[in-house]
Amino acid sequence: MAGEPKAKVIPLHKNSSRAAAQRRTAARAESARRRHPSVLSDPPGGASAEQIAAVIHEIDEHRGVAAGTDPEQTPNELAKRIAAVAEFIRKRMTGDYPVDEFGFDSHLNDALFLPLMRVFFKSWFRVEVSGIENLPTSGAALVVANHAGVLPFDGLMASVAVHDHHPTHRDLRLLAADMVFDLPVLGHAARKAGHTLACTADADRLLAAGELTAVFPEGYKGLGKHFKDRYKLQRFGRGGFVSAALRAKAPIVPCSIVGSEEIYPMIADVKLLARLLGLPYFPITPLFPLAGPAGLVPLPSKWHIQFGEPIETAEYDESAADDPMVTFELTDHVRETIQQTLYQLLANRRNMFLG
Repeated sequence: MAGEPKAKVIPLHKNSSRAAAQRRTAARAESARRRHPSVLSDPPGGASAEQIAAVIHEIDEHRGVAAGTDPEQTPNELAKRIAAVAEFIRKRMTGDYPVDEFGFDSHLNDALFLPLMRVFFKSWFRVEVSGIENLPTSGAALVVANHAGVLPFDGLMASVAVHDHHPTHRDLRLLAADMVFDLPVLGHAARKAGHTLACTADADRLLAAGELTAVFPEGYKGLGKHFKDRYKLQRFGRGGFVSAALRAKAPIVPCSIVGSEEIYPMIADVKLLARLLGLPYFPITPLFPLAGPAGLVPLPSKWHIQFGEPIETAEYDESAADDPMVTFELTDHVRETIQQTLYQLLANRRNMFLG
């Protein structure tokens, strides 16, 4: 009719979007009321959707601060990570990183190898560390540890334990078997990670340079022993590690590792296959080789690494390093200390997978 005001026409898609937004706001408000009835109780006369949304936003901000996830800090953290990656690439491209005479690349070790090993250390083996205060803050020392588990994960976990738990984050230099360095890719990576040959000459050079050095005197006899012989230390060789410590006047730190024996329970050793493949042993475990590649995944046993009190060598004279009686006595003392500590740790363990 003439003279009557025309009704305002609102496009259908705008109506639908507005209705959907109102429904979402109402749903969030109702959810917030259920979670926080005292905070979002309806005031006299009711509250607008905008007021409710503002309160919800404030609650979410407080919750984020309490959880330590400040949204304003996220871009800064992301920027720092990007800058760190860029700096790493720049140094690798320009060669601006140190490499020592053994091939140890601490820049690559900190950026690549240690983070990879930390996955096993923290999440898979859940390693506990004790006695880290027995390692010197500086200068040479020889860490002597038991060896087990078919593959030498124990040495790698000991490296992470020292680097991450020692107050000065020292690098543990491992003395490894010749076969490790004969492998095309693994040997090069081992050099980069700071490992070197388990020989008297390299041990002497590392200790003379003041390095924290680790040796596993059981060698393949420890790695390749059957599961029924777990935590029974094998023979410690001829005591060459003791002679090296005596020459350098470096303390000997016994290290006992519990948990490594269970990662690959070895029930048999196929010696014929080992000889054909040029291996020290060919293990048969409950999962290998029947399960194929899955059998190479270590079982998630619970680990404990304990560093014992150092055995001082400074009091011995220079001729002691060449005295068979002195080296035998110290070798036996170190071996017995590790064995007794293993028994103590095992007695306190509830379960091989729970600790």
